[in-house]
Amino acid sequence: MQKVNYFIEVIVPLSLPKTFTYRVSESEFTFIKKGMRIAVPFGKSKIYTALAIDLHQTPPTLYEAKEIHQILDEQPIVNEMQINHWFWIASYYMCNIGDVYRGALPSALLLESETIISQNTETFIDETQLTDDEFLIYEALQHQSSLKIENIVGILNRKTVLPVIQQLIAKKIISLQEEIHEEYKPKLIRYIRLHTKYEEEENLIALLDSLKSEKRKNLVLQYFQLNAQDKKPISVKQLAALSSASVVKGLVEKEVFEEFYIQEDRVNFDKNKIDSDLTLSEAQQTAYVEIGNSFQEKEVSLLHGVTSSGKTEIYTKLIEDYIAQGKQVLYLLPEIALTTQLVSRLTAHFGNKVAVFHSKHSNNERVEVWNNVNENKESAQIVIGARSALFLPFSNLGLIIVDEEHESTFKQQDPAPRYHARDAAIVLANAHQAKVLLGSATPSIETYYNAVSGKFGLISLTERFGKVQMPEIELVDLKDSYFRKKMKGHFSLTLIEQITEAFANGEQVILFQNRRGFSPVLECMSCGHVPQCPQCDVSLTYHKYKNQLRCHYCGHSMAKPTNCHVCASVDLETKGFGTEQIEMELAELFPQKNIKRMDQDTTRGKYSFEKIIDGFKNREIDVLVGTQMLAKGLDFDNVSLVGIMNADNMLYHPDFRAFERSFQMMTQVAGRSGRAEKRGKVVIQTYNPLHNIIQQVTHNDYAGMYAEQLYERKIYYYPPFYRLIRITLKHRDFEKLKEGSMWLYQVLQQNLNIPVLGPEEPAISRIRNEYIRTIMIKMPGDASIQGTKKTIQKILNSFDLVSQYRTIKVTVNVDFY
Repeated sequence: MQKVNYFIEVIVPLSLPKTFTYRVSESEFTFIKKGMRIAVPFGKSKIYTALAIDLHQTPPTLYEAKEIHQILDEQPIVNEMQINHWFWIASYYMCNIGDVYRGALPSALLLESETIISQNTETFIDETQLTDDEFLIYEALQHQSSLKIENIVGILNRKTVLPVIQQLIAKKIISLQEEIHEEYKPKLIRYIRLHTKYEEEENLIALLDSLKSEKRKNLVLQYFQLNAQDKKPISVKQLAALSSASVVKGLVEKEVFEEFYIQEDRVNFDKNKIDSDLTLSEAQQTAYVEIGNSFQEKEVSLLHGVTSSGKTEIYTKLIEDYIAQGKQVLYLLPEIALTTQLVSRLTAHFGNKVAVFHSKHSNNERVEVWNNVNENKESAQIVIGARSALFLPFSNLGLIIVDEEHESTFKQQDPAPRYHARDAAIVLANAHQAKVLLGSATPSIETYYNAVSGKFGLISLTERFGKVQMPEIELVDLKDSYFRKKMKGHFSLTLIEQITEAFANGEQVILFQNRRGFSPVLECMSCGHVPQCPQCDVSLTYHKYKNQLRCHYCGHSMAKPTNCHVCASVDLETKGFGTEQIEMELAELFPQKNIKRMDQDTTRGKYSFEKIIDGFKNREIDVLVGTQMLAKGLDFDNVSLVGIMNADNMLYHPDFRAFERSFQMMTQVAGRSGRAEKRGKVVIQTYNPLHNIIQQVTHNDYAGMYAEQLYERKIYYYPPFYRLIRITLKHRDFEKLKEGSMWLYQVLQQNLNIPVLGPEEPAISRIRNEYIRTIMIKMPGDASIQGTKKTIQKILNSFDLVSQYRTIKVTVNVDFY
């Protein structure tokens, strides 16, 4: 009788398109379930954490199956729905299943022989509690700061070390190298106000008579003076500076003054409102009911509500319904920054049922959320996250909310898998028989097209919450203003007047300029030379506060030259302007105001974002100057003015969505203004005030923009009528790239009977010394998409077999917009 062989099929976390077969013993075969992690040897000496996706008894034909190293899990940590979803992503977005697996799992769950570990210094360690193996590792870490997992194999003198390491990570004794710990507590500022009983005049006069101490009396009078001058709330620090902290403290104890904090969240302004009870306005209630009806027939619905119409409250109400049925809810946001604001709102309502998952969390936190979702625990019934939260092991999903669904950040650009979270979420929900709600004030054209054509449900919210009016939008014609000398630097007099008025009312201002740095070009006025990046095809951006020129593509930088590198002239001028320059000009115009800048340069750290936002909330910052980070759904109730410094540089991007994006961006930025009782104001500076898009923003005319853009998309074969695939080729050798891309283009053209465009040089045709060419394939809506992709994949495989083109890097991006 012949021996029965047992095999498992696994995915390895490497960029490989195939699954691999390993040999297991009979007892292992009965123990392993799909979705468990298995440590497997791969290549000559490396060990990786692979994922079991199938068990069978057919040996591989092309290679001898190796034995597995060990089983890492008692229970599956990935479920079958996830595995199917990953395979769908791999086939739809034309990437390797290994990439998807690697991108989906938190890296702490993917230990491999290259992983570096180091000791946690904060944890107190009781050495008597460690097993012999654990102690050996602990001891080794006393002598050197970090170890690779392959070193540990040598220390313990055995092959199976991953479980020991997992134990140590669970005991918080060691951590993976890439973690940086910093904790951030939002800082609350103490403000002071007169006690409510002194609001009547007679009580007040009695109070002033009853105060014995001169110091206290003076302080109260100074408080009134301050209150009359400034409309702003008065901080304890400000008052204490006038006399002393003890005097202020004494007055608070006597209940003359009371201290208060400006809450981060305007949901709690109502003193008497009970948190658990959400009341919707009529418009919100109608929308909520309509969503319920729409979900009975359609799987996906679009909630199209103007900015500040209170979409979050409707989401909260829906989440309540699904949680009551014991379902899990996934809430996707485009930007990690937005999660902080939202988490505080939802935890106030749902308590500890909310879990947060995104890439700025430490490894341990992410693994914890992963396990809680996997076990369907109460503490992770609602998951809020950026696009990566899509990969969590949901088993009982009821609803996915995709907020601000038009945002381009939902699409992953690099590395693979280059998936679009909104589209992948709809497929995932389909597998779970869950519903999807897309929300946006400016839906993307494809989504709106699907909604209008009846594929998705459509619900509209046309009024702002609390009947607040839409902001008033004023256009300033820059050409005319420059001509009439009505400009100071890059500020028109209109904008300066509006800013001054906002300050007079104690309100805050947001200024938007979609370009960081000081100015994008430094030009020699004698010979016209502009310093370029040596590795890319772009001019260097001038950063004033570091006094250097840097490239925004590869990070190359050099000190600002004092004279021209070509003709040695000292006459150098800057052209164009970025956020830094606006910040400086503002400081000259309003020297006594606190001005902060929010762009990629100032929000590098994990919590720098929250620090700026909290400073703005606490009204320490008067003006926020920033790039598109500001455009996302942040909620400040004291902003009465938004200025868009130059609306034109967005409109003329070489991209078929430039107009749509500009409309979305300007509408979103404008929506930050006047979110409380008072009507906000928006000033848009432009050289072309009659441009259609700018007029449509002014009149808040989404339908007009949609109709016009849709017409153009139809004539020129763009989405939603055609689907696009972009193939990017990169290589250091210009000629080789040119030949290779031409070969690929010709083969594609011969084998596909749909439009293939290219190979063309993109606007920036060289980055990091690699030349770039792109080929675009347009697939009509009715074509067999799977079939076309299979053909493309075959052609790419044969391209890879041509020896001289082997070194050209090829990336495929499906639906790249």
